Amino acid sequence: MLNFSLAKIPSDVLQTLAKRHQVLRKKIGYSQQELAVRSGVSLGSIKRFERTGLISLESLLKLVHVLNRLDDFDKVLENQNNLDDIEKLFSDKTR
Repeated sequence: MLNFSLAKIPSDVLQTLAKRHQVLRKKIGYSQQELAVRSGVSLGSIKRFERTGLISLESLLKLVHVLNRLDDFDKVLENQNNLDDIEKLFSDKTR
C-alpha cells in the first residue's frame, strides 16, 4: 500500500535519527567499534541501527549519552501547556 501523506511516520523518524546519529558519531571521530565499547551497546546493534533505524530505547539512550546528546531527549513527551489549558483556568464552568 502506498502512503501519500506529507506527515512523518515512525519509520521516517527512525531513519532520520539513525542518519543523524551516524553523522554525529563520525564527526566526533568514533568508529562503531569504539562507540560500542564506550556505550556498552553491542556492535551489531549499532550497525543495525545505522542501517535500519531499529534499536531499543535503552540502547539509543546509552549511545546518545556517550555522544553527549542525552539532553536532547528532555522534551520528548513533555506536557505542553497551551492556551486552551490556561483559558480553562479562567472559565466560568470551572469556578
